[in-house]
Amino acid sequence: MSYGYNVQANGIRNHLIRYEGKGPQMLLIPGITSPAITWGFVAERLAEAFDVHVLDVRGRGLSETGDLDYTLDAMAADAVALAEQMDQPIVLGHSMGARTAIRAVASTPNVFKGAILVDPPVSGPNRRPYPSPWDWYGDSIRMAAKGCSAEDMKAYCPTWTEEQRALRAEWLHTCHWGAIRTAYDGFHTDDIHADVPKLTVPTRLVIAGGAPVILDEDEAELKALLPSMEVRTVDGAGHMIPWDNLEGFLAAVMDFKA
Repeated sequence: MSYGYNVQANGIRNHLIRYEGKGPQMLLIPGITSPAITWGFVAERLAEAFDVHVLDVRGRGLSETGDLDYTLDAMAADAVALAEQMDQPIVLGHSMGARTAIRAVASTPNVFKGAILVDPPVSGPNRRPYPSPWDWYGDSIRMAAKGCSAEDMKAYCPTWTEEQRALRAEWLHTCHWGAIRTAYDGFHTDDIHADVPKLTVPTRLVIAGGAPVILDEDEAELKALLPSMEVRTVDGAGHMIPWDNLEGFLAAVMDFKA
């Protein structure tokens, strides 16, 4: 069973979709242009092991949008405020959501039970840039704002199913331009490596083995910063791991204990 609901937290209206499960609570924070509903096919399966709450990150989906603070610190404060109203959830973040989870857990570890970090961008000050160019985001959002189809979205997501592309075509227009631009720029200005040693909860890093986001040397650096961190790699999967290999993603996540 799934349903949407709204919560006032950190001064804004946060919309989440709950996929009821009997396991520990999970706060799932999607990536930069992924409204909560697009993670439905993943959350349905995660609900076999967790009570899953998927967040529409501020400026996306049905959460509050407009003239807001869209920085990493603001998104992390949202996650903390939501966790404070939950039962010490495990936070699972993908891409931007993983960076958000790192900042949130580093700042307020006691409200989280554990952290699953799925392919977080490791760009930052004096580091190599994030491998996906801005135009991929900007051009697709402009297209979606005018109205587009699953077929139109094929140019941006060629490996996705028609159903997945249709859902993205339907919801991408809800991604506030300023929110996406601020988050993308933040990939290059926010230093998440400084936060990693502060993660005192059980933590697992899930790497897309077929993507250029986390290279072998990046994995080694992150492990050096947090030796207790578990690492799982989903071989051959691109950055949007569940879209490429759902079963591989679930195998890397479902047995997480905190």
